[in-house]
Amino acid sequence: MVMERLKGVFEVKGLLGGVVGALVLLVVANKSIFYAEPGYVYHVRTILGQEHVVSDVGYQFFFFGRWNSWKRALTVQAVRGGSETLDYVEVEHSETSAALPPQNIMFLDQVDANAQATVRFTIPTDQDTFLRLAHEYRTPENLLRTALIPAFKETLQANASLMSAEEYYSGGRTEFNTEFENQMINGIYIVRREEVSQKRVGDIKGSANVAMGTDQQDYGDDSKVIFVVRKMLDETGIPLRKSQRFIDYGVSVVEARVTQMDPNQRFVERMQLKQKASADRAIAREQRVQEEEQRLLAIARGEREVAERQAKAKVDQIQRTTEAETEKQLAITEAQKQKEQSEIEKQTAQIQLEKARIEAETRRTLADAEAYQKKAVLQADNALAQKLDAEIEIQKIWAQAFANRKVPQYVFGGGEGGTPTGSDGETRAFMQMLTLDAAKRLSYDRDVKK
Repeated sequence: MVMERLKGVFEVKGLLGGVVGALVLLVVANKSIFYAEPGYVYHVRTILGQEHVVSDVGYQFFFFGRWNSWKRALTVQAVRGGSETLDYVEVEHSETSAALPPQNIMFLDQVDANAQATVRFTIPTDQDTFLRLAHEYRTPENLLRTALIPAFKETLQANASLMSAEEYYSGGRTEFNTEFENQMINGIYIVRREEVSQKRVGDIKGSANVAMGTDQQDYGDDSKVIFVVRKMLDETGIPLRKSQRFIDYGVSVVEARVTQMDPNQRFVERMQLKQKASADRAIAREQRVQEEEQRLLAIARGEREVAERQAKAKVDQIQRTTEAETEKQLAITEAQKQKEQSEIEKQTAQIQLEKARIEAETRRTLADAEAYQKKAVLQADNALAQKLDAEIEIQKIWAQAFANRKVPQYVFGGGEGGTPTGSDGETRAFMQMLTLDAAKRLSYDRDVKK
């Protein structure tokens, strides 16, 4: 019985010891272990007075110490809906970035505007630099409030004093953004503002009359007063700067940009009037150009018509001249042709005349030769052959005539004292008489002379 009671007491004590041990372990775990989230750097202080930096993700042991979280990247921005109040709670997942309202800045030409901009910073993660930053500012809220936000505001305003509002809205936005990022990273330029009287590059013209060309009317002064911001330089010619204090603690600028610029209403109205005036001038200039173009078009049209008429008249003149020249050349060619033909005919006639002369001379020579030959022959035989041929021809004629004579069909008579007319004897006697008469008339001798 007693043993059973003692056993129960021991069991109760063991149960109580386990509960107490679990409670102790729970308290130790709650006060000595935390989970490191990604994107944060932790400043850990132990109960023994030691400090260290935790940048790894996972569970960390700090043995009844304290820790606070710092975001690796802090953002300062000026946007619509922002507030100047910075509420920061030193726990994880708290918003350690500052969202300010749009910042009012003043340009070089005394035009104010509300600027919206964003700058992103990164904090160091190595132990020595981070601990120096943590000792100096203690919390991210203090870093934002006392270092990053003032640097953001000062740099934005200093950057606005480098150019005028008209320069910004006339194409200087890129330069403005570049200079803002440059000054956020490397420091603010130390500058001096001066008023300078500058001579105008070109004479101001009274009108934009295109018809006047470059001979426009002059008006106004040839100089103007402008504000110039000069950067102060050191002995080597490098601009002097006011350094950013947060850089000394390892904080660096990742990016800086100006996202929106809203000038005051007076400047907007002035720019609208200027734009309207510029548009009116452009319209008037275009109208003058159009009128000038119309005038030039009318002149060109008239010159074109005159040129067309001149060209047509010139074409007609050239055509007539060409035709006359062609007719002239044809007449000259025809005359030349006739002349050449006459020359050829003349030469041909001369050739023919010469040929006829030669032929006549030849015939005469041949005739002379033949006459001489005949003469020689006649002299040789007293022209006996010719005479015989003539006598033979005569006899042939008489013989033919005798053969073809007409006689009566019936003849009556006979003897020597027959019919006196148409008898053969009569005919022979007649033929003999004719032959004798012919021989007498031929008067040739049948003998061949020796």
